[in-house]
Order: sequence, then C-alpha cells, then structure tokens
Amino acid sequence: MLVPIEWLRDYVAVPAEATGLEVAASLVKVGLEEEGLVGGDITGPLVVGRVLTQEPEPQKNGKTINWCTVDVGDANGTGEPQGVVCGAHNFGVGDLVVTVLPGAVLPGGFAISARKTYGHVSSGMICAADELGLPDDGSGGIIRLAERLGRDDLTPGEDAIPLLGLDRETIEVNVTPDRGYCFSLRGIAREYGHATGASFTDPAIALSKAAPPANEQGHAVRLADESPLRGVPGCDRYIARVVRGIDPQAQTPAWLATRITEAGMRPVSLAVDVTNYVMLALGQPLHAFDVSTLGGPIVVRRAQSGEQLTTLDGVERKLYAEDLLITDSGDQVLGIAGVMGGQTSEVSESTTDVLIEAAHFDPISVARSSRRHRLTSEASKRFERGVDPDVAAAAAQLAVDLLVEHGGGTVDEGVSDVDERAERQSLRMPVELPTRLVGVDYSSADVIGVLREIGCDVIELGDELQVTPPSWRPDLRNGPDLVEEVARLKGYDQIPSVLPTPPGGRGLTHSQKVRRIVANALAAQGLSEVLTYPFVSDAIFDQLAYQPGDPRRTAVRLVNPLSDEQPLMRTSVLSTLLDTVRRNASRGSKDLGLFELGLVVAGGQGTAESYPVGEYPGPDAVQAVRDAVPDQPRHLAFALAGEIERAGWWGAGRSADWSDAVATARAVGEVLAVPLSVEAGDEAPFHPGRCARLSLADGTLVGQVGELHPKVVQTLGLPARTVAGELDLDVLVRASEPLVQVTPLATYPVANSDVALTLDAGVPAAEVERALRSGAGELLDTVTLFDVYSGDQVGEGKKSLAYRLVFRSPERTLTTEEVNDLRDAAVSSAAGATGAVQRI
Repeated sequence: MLVPIEWLRDYVAVPAEATGLEVAASLVKVGLEEEGLVGGDITGPLVVGRVLTQEPEPQKNGKTINWCTVDVGDANGTGEPQGVVCGAHNFGVGDLVVTVLPGAVLPGGFAISARKTYGHVSSGMICAADELGLPDDGSGGIIRLAERLGRDDLTPGEDAIPLLGLDRETIEVNVTPDRGYCFSLRGIAREYGHATGASFTDPAIALSKAAPPANEQGHAVRLADESPLRGVPGCDRYIARVVRGIDPQAQTPAWLATRITEAGMRPVSLAVDVTNYVMLALGQPLHAFDVSTLGGPIVVRRAQSGEQLTTLDGVERKLYAEDLLITDSGDQVLGIAGVMGGQTSEVSESTTDVLIEAAHFDPISVARSSRRHRLTSEASKRFERGVDPDVAAAAAQLAVDLLVEHGGGTVDEGVSDVDERAERQSLRMPVELPTRLVGVDYSSADVIGVLREIGCDVIELGDELQVTPPSWRPDLRNGPDLVEEVARLKGYDQIPSVLPTPPGGRGLTHSQKVRRIVANALAAQGLSEVLTYPFVSDAIFDQLAYQPGDPRRTAVRLVNPLSDEQPLMRTSVLSTLLDTVRRNASRGSKDLGLFELGLVVAGGQGTAESYPVGEYPGPDAVQAVRDAVPDQPRHLAFALAGEIERAGWWGAGRSADWSDAVATARAVGEVLAVPLSVEAGDEAPFHPGRCARLSLADGTLVGQVGELHPKVVQTLGLPARTVAGELDLDVLVRASEPLVQVTPLATYPVANSDVALTLDAGVPAAEVERALRSGAGELLDTVTLFDVYSGDQVGEGKKSLAYRLVFRSPERTLTTEEVNDLRDAAVSSAAGATGAVQRI
C-alpha cells in the first residue's frame, strides 16, 4: 500500500516537519512494516518560466519544433532569457510553464544538460507532466501553470518543485492479511494516531451522516444467493446510487489525479478515477456501471452452468457455480462480485449516467473466485482481507459528491440500500489474559484503554470484559486476538526477552538421530545434500523403465497441482534427484555426488469424505480420513557421476562405478551398525548386470544400488555411466534400535586362515559369506573376500572365491588346532549351503 504523506495529513495530524522516514518509523511501532520510500527524487533547478518568444521551425523529417526564449528570472545565474528547443505545441507566448535548467535530475535519473539540437543550443527543457512523473492534466503536453494551479501570480524563477508537490514523499507499507483495514488512507491514519497519539479524524463519520437513507425510488437491487458458501451469504449489503448528466469530456481534477498516481494507480477517466480515489481513501472498493447498459434491477446471485463473462481486461472467462455474480435482471452478467466487472456495462467515453455500487462481499467467496480465475484486482485484495461493512454508505456518498462537483452531474433522489448484515458478536475475555499470555503486567485500565482506542465497545463484567470489535476489524475473533492488540499498542519493545529452559532428559528422537548421522556420513564422503520438490509427471515411470504392474507406478494424483505438468506425488526419491543431476551436469558440473533424504508416497490414494472447514466431524470421521492417507516412508537416494577420484599431477583419476554405489550404501549401514547383505539384483532403473540388492540379516529388503541402465541415462540426459541407489531409511531406523552397546576390545592376538572355494558361477558371494559365518561360530572376527577367479583351472560355469577368515578369542590365545577346526567347520557349512568345494 502506497501512502502519500500529504494525503495522510487530511485524516491525522502529522506534524508539518515530519519526514517520510519518521512517519514510517512510527508505523513500524504498531506492526506496519515499511517496504520503501518514494518521492522527492527531483533535484536541481526546476523553476517557473514565462515564454517570451516562440518561433516554429519545420524540419526535414516533417516535424516542427519551437525555438523559444523563456524568462526564468535569476534562476540561471545571469537573469538573461533561456533558449530552449521544444517539440510540443500546446502553449504560447506569455504562458507560465515549468522549466528545468541544466544540472537538474528528473525522475529515473535523467540528468539535464545544455546540448545542441535542431541547430540550436537548448539550455534545459519546457516540461510536460509525464516527464516529471505527474498525471496528465488533460492538456496532453506542456504544463501550463496558470491553468493547472488556478493562479497567475507566479514569478519567473520561482521554485516549481513545491508548487507541483514534487517534494512530497510516499511510504510503501506492507499490509499483512489480517490487517485489511490498512489497505486505505483511513486505516493507515488510524494506525499513525495509535502510534503517536496524533489526533485522528475518521472521514467516514461526516460522510455517513450526509448519506440519505434508502427509499423506494432507488434502482432496484435483489440479493439472491441461493447457494451460500459455509452458510454465509456472498453479499450482505448492496448500495446503489445513480448520478446522471455527467459531462463525458470532464477531466479528472489535477489534485485527485496526483493523489491516486502517488498511491500507485493510473488515472483513466473521471468516473473510474473517483471510484479508485474513494477505495484508496476509505478502503471500500466501488464499481461504476453505465446506466444505459442496464435493462433491469441488479441481482446478486451465483453463476449458472454454461455462463461466461468477458471481463474488463478483455479475457473471456468460463464461470463456475461458486462464483458470485452481479447481474442485470438475473440474465446479463455484469461482473464477478468483488473481483472485476464486465465489458458490457463498462463506463466509456460517451457515458453520461453512472450507477455507483458500494457493496460488502464475503471475503472467502471473493478469494476463491480470484484464485479460480487467476485474476487479482485492487478490489479483490481488499475484499478478501475484509472490508468494513459500515463504510459502504459513506463511500457511495463521497463518490456521488465528487462526480457532481467535477463531472457536472446531478444525483438521483432514489437510494438503494439492501442491508442483510448480521449483528456483530461480542467476545468474553478475562481481564488478566494479556498479562498471562504476554508476560507483561498490564493493568485493567491499560487493557480497557487499548481496546477502546482501537474502536472496541468494552463492558466490564467483574474479572471479565465483554468486547465488541469495531466493524473494520473482522480479524478480532477471540481473546488472543485482543491480547495481540494490547501488546502491539503498548509496545512490543516492552515484552522482555526470556529464553525458555528446556526440560531435562529430552532431545532428538531416534529417527532424527539416524537421519543426522546418515547425512553427516555422506557429507564426509564428499556428497552434497539437495532438496527437491516431490512432484513428478506421468512420463517419469517410463523414463525410469518401470515395468507394467510395478507398484511404484501407482501414484497419488493431486487435485490442484502447482504445475499441470507434474500432477503426481513421487514414489521414489530418485525420480526427482536425477533431475537435479541432469540440471547440474547441463551447467558444466560433470563430477557429481548428490544425496537426498525425503518422503515418498507409497501406493494409491484412498477415499474419505470431506467436511466443512471449522466443524469437527467426530473421531470416527477423523480416523477415516487418516486411514485414507497412503503410507509415506522416508527414503535415502544418492547419485554419483564423473570422476570419484580426481586426476591431477599425482596421476590418473577414476570414474565412479557400481562398486562405489555399493560402498556408499554399505557405509550408511556401518555408521548405523546395521550389517547389510549384498547380492546381485535386477531392478529398474538399474543395469541388470550391475545392480546390487541390499537387505538385512533377516532378509528384509533395504534397497537397490548400481549403475543406471544406459537407456535411462540417455532418456534423462544424465552423464554417461551414472551410478545411484535408493534405500528405505525407515527400515534402517527400525533395524538400528536399540543402539549398539559398547563391548570391550579383545586384547588377544588374531589368527588368520585363508580358504579358496570352487562353486557354480551363479551362486552369490553373499550367500557363501553367510554360510562361512554360520559355520565358524562366535570366534570368527571378520571374513573378507579378497579374490575372485574364473577360467580354465576351475572349469566352465565355475568360479573360485578366496576368503580370509580372522579368528579371535576374548579370553585366550587360540591354538593352531582350534583355528583349523573352526576353518574346517566354516568350509563344511559353505559346502552344505552352496555346494562349494575347497581348493587345495
């Protein structure tokens, strides 16, 4: 919200010497954040000049310029007339004009200097309104000061900056959604009064008194909302006033055009500018209809099937059943209530009779229509935050007064005011509640004084207060809302800073500890953590080569996705992580190590009945909703591409391969003290010959890792031979409970024994290792595969696996015979489980 300080002074006693920064600082005290300060950016000599001579000079390009001499008094330091070239023609000899001299800087940082043009040295400019950032006064060119200011007693050389208000400042204020009343000068002025104690004059009071009561001669209005949202009528007040005989050529007065321009709106025409001015002043959006286009009474109703409307922005829109409409006799759609009017009833250059609409619409209805049509207007911004329903009559009266005064029209005696507003509800609040919630000792007088200052009616009922919020504060709905007002106006700086003391014996949950340990471990290995959005397209399943019937193809589809191209919730973290790999690689980062910890949505979406907002449907209904929500396990995904060991002066590097993916996954298991078994796998999107399946000792699947299939790499645009993996972190969390207890280190020496086993080539090495561990017993410390051989010496279809068995006793030194017996037991177990034969 742009707040011109000079306009603000109309409603609240801002000191004459107060600067924009000082006013902004006062507003910050009551919670209105300053976004910026504009205005006052013209520097240098900008003075009143009187045209002494004007010589038209036709040019070869067909353009005619004027070579002028202008009296600027002593402003140029010599007192001599100033020579200026000007291309405009709406002024003449003797006119008082705005002249900018060399050395000045106009809006946008445009520095003025003497320069040669059209055969003359032009020492400055004769200024038009747009060159100074001012609205056009109707002349369409050079500013003639006598006409614009209505005075001819100006002196050449006089400073024109204060004459035109170019030294005025405007504050940009950030208005939060709960403070909709501050989307007006009336609301900002009220807040400035709260912050400084300055006298505030509510402009709506006098206007409401001047507004005539409703009568039967007014334009007929009918509220016919037969399908109210949440049981709340879409419109509970509608005022219609008619002004006839407006001069279509009447110009918006310069002061009004300047004010709405400083407030961030563009002057259009008198009728439109008046409605915008009233909205900015009082916070009540208005709409002006051309009476000649109306064929009957105004009917406010919901949209019907098949209806369409071409709005003022020229877009033809399909209307929805929940849209609240303004219609003519219920047939012709005039506009979407509170959002935007239609072209059929638009005020045009030939309009002479205008109907002014001042209505109060349901905020939620307006907000939904605005978002449904992706159409945000100045009116919708205010309505969806809550407009004062009591200010409608005052706003209509101000608009009528301005149209009569500046448009030459006459107002109809008929006034329509259909008022179906509900009575404002009172709140009960313990008088000590602010002290209890804020921690500052507020007296009863402090609390009552603040609430009355913001406009509440307060009745004392012993230890409680009965509070009726003012009409412009729909956000005050309960005791804590009122407490916030007390804290705000008494000063946030009065609230002590007290650090809370956490209770002992609490900390991270086991799941949080696991996630932190895993993330730190992967970061220590050089991987970078990323965060991706969990939304994917339908095509990703084919791109990842998922087979038909793969459960990962069953995804939850969002009703209202952020992007129509990504309407599904991911079932795999890799499906979004790989896009990050592609994006980084496309920008030149070829050597990558990325990981992400995130949720996936497993399985399809159940169905559950929906219920109105604000109503508790009961425990059974709540449980049904929860049961319909699919499982959302947490997964870990990682990807490696390019060189995992960099090349340099020390030698050649090494590219990441499937073994690095396995090592990364096993490192995760090691930091959690969860042993992971590795065996060959064949799972999309991995290469069938370079994929490993990881599981717990009991066979519970943890995930798959390996090199991505070449077709997947090509389809997704990934670096060649990218390796990746995805693990179910929830499985690891459960497997790591309880935490591993520390055991004493054995100090007795180890005994090594190597064995080589010949077996079928299709037997997994992990199965052999499990058999060796099972047979060797508890004294087996470690078992390591250190050699794999296949060739003529072992025969076709066979392979040789060499293992190093390390034995250690925590109580004594093992003898050679004991070690041999343990080794033989391990080999015997492997032979029985896998058919392995020991090589001699």
